[in-house]
Amino acid sequence: MQQEMASEVSAVIVPRSFRLLEELERGEKGIGDGTVSYGMDDADDVYMQSWTGTIIGPSHTVHEGRIYQLKLFCCHEYPEKPPSVKFQSRINMSCVNQETGVVEPSLFPMLSDWQRDYTMEDILTQLKKEMTSPQNRKLTQPPEGNDEGRVDPKGLVLRCCIL
Repeated sequence: MQQEMASEVSAVIVPRSFRLLEELERGEKGIGDGTVSYGMDDADDVYMQSWTGTIIGPSHTVHEGRIYQLKLFCCHEYPEKPPSVKFQSRINMSCVNQETGVVEPSLFPMLSDWQRDYTMEDILTQLKKEMTSPQNRKLTQPPEGNDEGRVDPKGLVLRCCIL
């Protein structure tokens, strides 16, 4: 009987909103060495679906010194299902669709083999690690900035200008 109760207690599933609030709090506090960060796009988004991530390119790679912006979208099934992940900044990586900036789940194991305990922080950290892999660390990169504009799902052209 005690074993049965212990297994029931360990099977408690944290509701989606609590999980996302935990992730938001962690993202706001800053994580690790500061080269990866994330937060909500819109503080009024009660469903906590749309997030922004940032990765500072790792040292000793072609990504060094670059700042990459990403969008993460957590559908109502998150964290049971992974978020969709899209680079807003142009990047040449083996797991990223060059036209859309979408991280292809079939080419990025963390998304294809998603587990409920993975977080957005884990995704960003793993993408940064992927930048250091032999197949990505020396790939020729597009010019910095987003001069060509990337069209978001709403049809808006996104441009970035650093003053």
